[in-house]
Amino acid sequence: MSDHAHSTVHVLPLKVYYAVFATLMVLTGVTVAVAYVDLGAMNAVVALVIACFKAMIVVLYFMHVKYSTRLIKLTVIAGVYWMVILLALTLNDYLTRAVGTFGQQINLK
Repeated sequence: MSDHAHSTVHVLPLKVYYAVFATLMVLTGVTVAVAYVDLGAMNAVVALVIACFKAMIVVLYFMHVKYSTRLIKLTVIAGVYWMVILLALTLNDYLTRAVGTFGQQINLK
């Protein structure tokens, strides 16, 4: 059996790649523009939402996950799920510390 029977290659037209590139550039501009607007604590949230959307576009189109098998999609979802678990554990540790005690010795006497 040839190798071509088990692998499928999805070739996209160049205009799709140009559209994805343009979208990424526009979103980068939006991120920079939002940095100059005072949204308080929401600045970081908005920037992270835009960054996650850009990462999703890169994974779907440049890494060809959109046209891959279900196993590849499941692997990507499992990786994202694992990253969320690690971030939740890290934030659980960070957010439950006493305010202003980071890097200082706490005297419990």
